[in-house]
Amino acid sequence: MSPKRKNSRKSRPSPGRRGAGRPARPLPEGDAFYTPDAGGVRRRIEQRSAVALVWLHNAPRWILPVAMALVFVSGLLLAGIAGALLLAALALFFTWLAFLAWPTLRGAERAMRCVVVVTLLGLAVLQTGIF
Repeated sequence: MSPKRKNSRKSRPSPGRRGAGRPARPLPEGDAFYTPDAGGVRRRIEQRSAVALVWLHNAPRWILPVAMALVFVSGLLLAGIAGALLLAALALFFTWLAFLAWPTLRGAERAMRCVVVVTLLGLAVLQTGIF
C-alpha cells in the first residue's frame, strides 16, 4: 500500500465518535417543535428556538448538565454582581425551556419549574448583596 493511501485511511473519521461520521440522534417524529393552534408570540418564540433546540439535541448528552452545574456553582461561588448574573442567566435558560414545554406539562410539573426559576432568582438577588 502506498504511503499516500495509508494517510488517507488515518484521516477518515472513526464511526464510533459523534460528529465524526456517526449520524446525529434522530429528531422526534412529527411536528414536535410547534404547538398546534399556538398564538403569534408562542409561534414566533418556538420558531426562533428550533435551531437552538436542535443544537442542544445533537450535542453530547453530558454537555448540558455539566455546563448548567458549572454555571450554578460559579454563580454561588462568585460574590456580587458576577454571581448574580450567572444565576439570573441560568434562571432565564430554565424559563425558556419551561415556556417551550408548558403546553405539555401537568400542574405539578409546572409548579416545580416555577419553584426552580424563583429559587434561582432569589439566589441571584442574595448574591448581589442587597439583603
